[in-house]
Amino acid sequence: MLSRWLQNLTTTHFALRRHFPPATLSAIDAAISASEREHRAEIRCAIETALPLGELLRGATSTARAAEVFAGLRVWDTAENNGVLVYVLLAERSIEIVADRGFEGRVAVTEWEAICRDMEAAFRGGRYEAGTLAALERIGALARRHFPGGGEGRNELPDRPVLL
Repeated sequence: MLSRWLQNLTTTHFALRRHFPPATLSAIDAAISASEREHRAEIRCAIETALPLGELLRGATSTARAAEVFAGLRVWDTAENNGVLVYVLLAERSIEIVADRGFEGRVAVTEWEAICRDMEAAFRGGRYEAGTLAALERIGALARRHFPGGGEGRNELPDRPVLL
């Protein structure tokens, strides 16, 4: 528990800027935009430097925080209930994917978890951009399979990554 506190209290926005510089954020934005032209789902990416002190005090997990961010960003607010959030908690190098109920019964939890674990492995190797883009490609493939058809002109959610 102490190490978790230290990770969250010592990870600064400098680390966020180093691992996710403007060029990487632009590449993520472009990847989401390109992906959404090939399916009807909506993808968001939220990167949080560290848990806020209040979240740490109440013992929030990255899973619970991802659900809060999913709701706060209104990823659930899509016509087909097919929004997907990729949540990165940089301090803990933790990745969570929260998919709306439109994916329920179509994509197994183990598929989402596998994407998260591969992304975490890329991060451990210092490959933040490559790991994120590979995860977005896999999410896009799932979206194309279950929500085929282009989303031309109906972008319901912003594509730009959110920095928290």
